[in-house]
Amino acid sequence: MSFDPNQLAALSAILRLGSFEAAAAELAVTPSAISQRIKALEDRVGTSLIERGPPCTGTRAGLRIAKHAEDVGLLEAQLNRDLALDRGTGPARLRIAVPADSLATWFIDAMARTKDMLFDLVVDDQDHSADWLRRGEVSAAITVGGRPVTGCDAVPLGVMRYLATASPDYMRRWFPQGVTAKALAKAPCLTFNRKDGLQKAWIEANAGARIVPPTHYMPSTHAFVDAACAGLGWGMNPEILVRQPMSEGRLQALIPDTPLDVPLTWQVSRIMAPALGPLTRAVRVAAAKGLIAA
Repeated sequence: MSFDPNQLAALSAILRLGSFEAAAAELAVTPSAISQRIKALEDRVGTSLIERGPPCTGTRAGLRIAKHAEDVGLLEAQLNRDLALDRGTGPARLRIAVPADSLATWFIDAMARTKDMLFDLVVDDQDHSADWLRRGEVSAAITVGGRPVTGCDAVPLGVMRYLATASPDYMRRWFPQGVTAKALAKAPCLTFNRKDGLQKAWIEANAGARIVPPTHYMPSTHAFVDAACAGLGWGMNPEILVRQPMSEGRLQALIPDTPLDVPLTWQVSRIMAPALGPLTRAVRVAAAKGLIAA
């Protein structure tokens, strides 16, 4: 099935900007024209593509078709580069699933190394970013481990090292007799979101018990470090972000020499891999600087 590029552009703009009016402004047409394009596209595929509301969001079919439009744009951009043509259409747009900790520590460097590309980042837990690839909603993702998603090329990147850290005052209050399973069951910890299993994994590895400690939910990488420094709880922080506060005595390890190493992989849709070659090279360079070699 072929699609009208104007209809695809309308769908992509609505899902990116959240409204028919904003999409109309970006595409320099009237909102009525946008509505007509979407209606024609929905009639063609036989299903609803947009959940109307503030903001407008995509149905499952709408997201897949918008992803198709994005992929076409990337492939056209590659063709123009290969043939040394004047593109004249502006930078290509790419949707990627990226863990918050990678975004906060090293992935921005990869983005900065990649020219002529606009990024639409989906920030999710690294244990779940592969799900976006499986659903066909992103073209690439940073995932945990080396097992490739079906239809994707997998590039090992290295290890993100996490340290269990807390402030000295917190340690004196909650662990006066040392970090024991009993103390861990009562001491508040920091959890990024309900998908975050790093704290529980560290507890099981170092206390030999499955414990569900009281927790603060803190969906921000940098606020996670700040909260630990402020004594709100202990948490698993990327080593690169806690080196300075540890050297300054504002944070300390719960138990010395007990890192939790998480191997990361760059996965790219095999169909899109040639078009995303420059980004893949940039990701490998940035990861080599920001991660530990596996």
